[in-house]
Amino acid sequence: MDLQQLATSIREFEGVTRKGPIADIVDMFESVRSEYSGTVVDIGDDAAVIDIGGGDVILFAADGIWGRIVNASPWWTGYTSVVVNVNDISAMGGRPLAMVNVLSSDDRDVSKEMMRGIRDGMRKFGVPMVGGHMHPDTPYNSLAVAIIGIAKKDSLIRSDTARSGDVIIAAYDMDGRVGKNSPYSWDTTSFKDAQTVRDRFLVMQTIGEAGLVTAGKDISNPGTIGTLGMLCETSGVGASVDITKIPKPDNIDLEQWLKIYPATGYILTAKPDLSEKCIRAFEDVGLEASIIGEMNSSQKLDIYNETGQATVFDFAVDKITGIILE
Repeated sequence: MDLQQLATSIREFEGVTRKGPIADIVDMFESVRSEYSGTVVDIGDDAAVIDIGGGDVILFAADGIWGRIVNASPWWTGYTSVVVNVNDISAMGGRPLAMVNVLSSDDRDVSKEMMRGIRDGMRKFGVPMVGGHMHPDTPYNSLAVAIIGIAKKDSLIRSDTARSGDVIIAAYDMDGRVGKNSPYSWDTTSFKDAQTVRDRFLVMQTIGEAGLVTAGKDISNPGTIGTLGMLCETSGVGASVDITKIPKPDNIDLEQWLKIYPATGYILTAKPDLSEKCIRAFEDVGLEASIIGEMNSSQKLDIYNETGQATVFDFAVDKITGIILE
């Protein structure tokens, strides 16, 4: 394996480069971000965090589904809109409460299929869609969903709190299959019973409340290494990853796997003495987890194996979102 080529391929992967415009939004809002009391976290994490007192916080997130997916499968668009939003709340140690949507289409059949996908997602994850807005006359099809959740303030899992010396844990649901609409999607939920699905995404709430991790994110469109890169960026640290330690299905190429959105997958950091408890918590609900590396102060994300080492991101010159929250 050519590590330099792999590093370049990950750095230039569209799932990573599409995050770049976020920096422009942050710059535009910078002058007003601190004006609102009660905001614990705003732009830059999987969900915004609003302090409502009494030790509880509201988690607030939104996702729009990639146009390529919308055009390929309206049902999967609706179903995925539930998956990705639930994951954003789960990743921060929260419990999802409710969703709303904005749907645009002048094709009634497409609209029905999107809504059918949402309905099936609601049944699977147990999170209601309580309202939204519809544009019935647009010349394009699109779907965006927003979600709220709740968590204990003292058990939040944030992405800006990793520190040098923490170990890196990758956790996945290996019982899955590559999606029909993209080689970079891994379906782990549509064919499982609802209780299994719910147990697996709620494990992050258990981990957060037990204080087992220092930081975390759900693995999203940038893939495993790209998601770790965003965590490094927001925390202001670097990382070194042994790619031979990353859990992977036997029938999938490593490069493809590192770019996959795994539906049920997380990158976390933990103090070394708590890492085994964290791994057991994942294993207890049927997920596979492993220590894959260590955080450091290098401001770089390096990958290595027995043949050598390569730098994927050098944050002195590279940006994914450009957001540093520390």
